[in-house]
Amino acid sequence: MLFTVFAAGIGGTLQYGLNLTTVNAATVSVQNFINETWTERYGTQVESNFIAIIWSFIVTAHFVGGLMGSLIAGPMAIKYGRRNSLLLSNIFILVAALLMGLSKIAKSFEMIIVGRIFSGINSGVALNIHPMYLGESATKQFRGSVTLSFAPFTAAGLILGQTVGLREVLGSDERWPLLLSSCAAPALLQLMILPWFPESPRYLLIDKGDKYLCLEAMRRFHGNIDLTDEMEEMLEEKRASEGQKSKNLWELFRDASVRRQLIIVFVLSSAVELCGNDAMYFYTTYVLRAAGIPEKKIQYAAIGTGICEFMTSLSSVGAIIHFFSL
Repeated sequence: MLFTVFAAGIGGTLQYGLNLTTVNAATVSVQNFINETWTERYGTQVESNFIAIIWSFIVTAHFVGGLMGSLIAGPMAIKYGRRNSLLLSNIFILVAALLMGLSKIAKSFEMIIVGRIFSGINSGVALNIHPMYLGESATKQFRGSVTLSFAPFTAAGLILGQTVGLREVLGSDERWPLLLSSCAAPALLQLMILPWFPESPRYLLIDKGDKYLCLEAMRRFHGNIDLTDEMEEMLEEKRASEGQKSKNLWELFRDASVRRQLIIVFVLSSAVELCGNDAMYFYTTYVLRAAGIPEKKIQYAAIGTGICEFMTSLSSVGAIIHFFSL
């Protein structure tokens, strides 16, 4: 199961964390590229305010794609399965890497914006399906801890993006296209190793109705242990879902039986998004510069923020598992 966690994580929430920080590391280089491209096209210098507006489009394009990805994640998970959906989501990130990597050669900052939309779609799909795949593949004993592994992978992606974004690595004016397209590496790695792992047993039994493949997947995940309780739990869930059709988003909001759960999810998710954490990573350069950090040391201070989040995620997951017995 440990290898499954790694295989899902590298192309799952690690990819999300990576895309949060690589764009910040390329801030100055991309803004210079926008200025040079505009001047070459139209023969006039661009005002700094206009560059800031274009930069904000580049940043927010990722969230536009994230919204699109989150909306298609559910249908993808049902139609193609959890594992296959994770694999398919890599198509979006590879397209993003291609567009952003070739933007300098094509002299088009618009390609970066479009590429960021595609990377956001990948993140929207991965953030939904990565924990779903792990939670449905783990036994009841380890389900909570395995599902919570998405947080350390996100933080690891943050640190990875900040590290490859160092000027000594890929963060220079010459190598920033490679930095923005570095998201292709985890995607290719996942495409090579995740197909060797089975599909979610719950998907195979409940959505596909194949008990044999479900048992085979469970044995591959957990070995020859007694899986009677796990199978009974899934069979009970299958019986409960028989005769019910999948609800669309509007029908889900109107369903009073899940209203309390939706409110809890909405409040917690809103708190995460509105806490300013993502804005900090997208605009780290601006924030640390305003805080008086010397320009040459900003990139190293940024890595410190990623390390803090990684340590916090590990300690938080450990505390939740210990005190709440997940």
